[in-house]
Amino acid sequence: MTTPVDTVVVGATGAVGAAMLQVLADRGFPVGRLRVVASSRSAGGKVTFRGRELTLEAPSAEVFRGSRLALFSAGASVSREWGPVAAREGCLVVDNSSAFRMDPEVPLVVPEVNPQRIPSPPRGIIANPNCSTIQLMVALKPLHDAAGLEHVVVSTYQAISGKGARAVAEFDTQVRALLQGEPPPVSVLPGVLAGNLLCDWKHEPNGFSEEELKMVAESQKILELPGLRVSPTCVRVPVRNAHSESVWARFSRPLGREEALAVLRRAPGVLVSDAIGPGKHPQPREVSGQDEVFVGRVREDLGDPQALSLWVVGDNLRKGAATNAVQIAERYFQA
Repeated sequence: MTTPVDTVVVGATGAVGAAMLQVLADRGFPVGRLRVVASSRSAGGKVTFRGRELTLEAPSAEVFRGSRLALFSAGASVSREWGPVAAREGCLVVDNSSAFRMDPEVPLVVPEVNPQRIPSPPRGIIANPNCSTIQLMVALKPLHDAAGLEHVVVSTYQAISGKGARAVAEFDTQVRALLQGEPPPVSVLPGVLAGNLLCDWKHEPNGFSEEELKMVAESQKILELPGLRVSPTCVRVPVRNAHSESVWARFSRPLGREEALAVLRRAPGVLVSDAIGPGKHPQPREVSGQDEVFVGRVREDLGDPQALSLWVVGDNLRKGAATNAVQIAERYFQA
């Protein structure tokens, strides 16, 4: 891409918004005029892009006027209010919140999985899936194409950064408090995460969390498999960045380890580790800052010849949010 694209980043002061600015720079996206938007209380502040300072603006129709791309990462309420405004002003809206994900008129896109949904979105809006869903889909779509996915059981080990910068700061304070023998503060997180695990999402009456139900509905929509069985358990872990997932997948035919590894090696956006042994699996510390989804510990199920187990790790701020959004924009403006 060489033609400049005038761009607006909404939520530029948040963890994902900052990652969007970084990814735009890292990938050499041809940003023309760039406007950065945050809440009215942050308006007038500064952020830096490619070495120059930009002044934060409050959302308004005028902010989007004349631009061609609006990347949103400021929460569902902001997206619902301003996303349609940006689209009416002529922007392609790529939204990272949950506001439009299940809207039947809004494509839910992972570029490696369903790029055919990117051109001509009916409402001018494309939704980014949930971070944990994105990396799961990147790993499973090529295996589904090879053998027909029937059932997925996934347990997530989700990093603190997925809850935002305030959660990371509170975790650090909890660690210091425990080391000093003081009561750890709890306000952003639902409990003490330091040295602990938390089910860190609102729960529905059926006992599933919102995060778990998102993984079910989003996987079915992205793969266009409304009957796909997805059995998730989502957990927040004391890891700063990069989500990990333990995945069990059953297919319509046997899919051995070697065939699965060969399929995954050819898959876009996937980096495969076939190493076996302690500490040789993909790890959050190594994956953080990367744009690919890392897959390792691929194993044939011991009791079901049509099932595989695998370990999937991805940077939730980059591929799980910012990179996925920028990749959508790259494909849209290349079309």
